[in-house]
Amino acid sequence: MKPSTKLSPAEITDRLKGLPGWRLDDGGVAIVREYQTDGWPTTLMLVNAIGFFAEAADHHPDLAVSWGKVQVKLSTHSAGGVTASDMELAALIEQTALWRPQAGTSALRGTSKKFVGS
Repeated sequence: MKPSTKLSPAEITDRLKGLPGWRLDDGGVAIVREYQTDGWPTTLMLVNAIGFFAEAADHHPDLAVSWGKVQVKLSTHSAGGVTASDMELAALIEQTALWRPQAGTSALRGTSKKFVGS
């Protein structure tokens, strides 16, 4: 399947099972996820991380940014809906936003702050 081929509603539903917190929105033409943060600095760090991957992928989400919250909306405008590119970028954003060092196996301590959550 080409990355720009629009996915069927069944394909989207199936792929969303692997992306907890993401949902189909806008009449089935976009997938959406909200992330809660512990404040403005963390919100900006998350937006910058998403921006880095989006630019590297040349696939850009719509972002709604406010204090303590980032909403991410993915859709491929040229395809008129959700494509494999949207799903792949959503998975990368999810992995990045919620990443924490693994307790007991990482030399990294991790932050004691709330940071980013669902």
